[in-house]
Amino acid sequence: MKTQIISATKIINAPAEKIYRIIADYQSNHPRILPKAYFISLEVEGGGYGEGTIIRYQMRILGRVVAFRALITEPDPGCTLVETDLASHTSTSFTVWSLGNRDHARVTIMTVLPKRGLIGGFLAKLFLTHVYRQELELLAKFATRSTESVQATPTDHHVHTATSK
Repeated sequence: MKTQIISATKIINAPAEKIYRIIADYQSNHPRILPKAYFISLEVEGGGYGEGTIIRYQMRILGRVVAFRALITEPDPGCTLVETDLASHTSTSFTVWSLGNRDHARVTIMTVLPKRGLIGGFLAKLFLTHVYRQELELLAKFATRSTESVQATPTDHHVHTATSK
């Protein structure tokens, strides 16, 4: 099966560990970084933090409301979280790399979709890139607020340092 990869990346001026904790905390923090224009709801069915969490969410996509149910895995704890839709097996990953300076990280959101036709693929890329850029902006604002406290992780995770890519 051919696939289409859609992604967006942003350098965020906050520690990678803090950013990762925000993304992994589906109970409290992750909902705060979702663009409200597209994400209607996010509910935790099981777990709540990282590996093994099951979420249900609804998105507004090109005027339609679409429901998803996803399992969260951590193939690279402290670096990568993956949301896999249980119906379509479509995956969206969140990868956080420390840039060597403890206060800077590169964050990438990437979805792997089944290949669509020329127009469908173009619309999917346009839409998701727009959503991910907004989500990364919200993440940056939330992560850099000095007065916000981000809950500690249930277990310590190693955060990777990026090399030139």
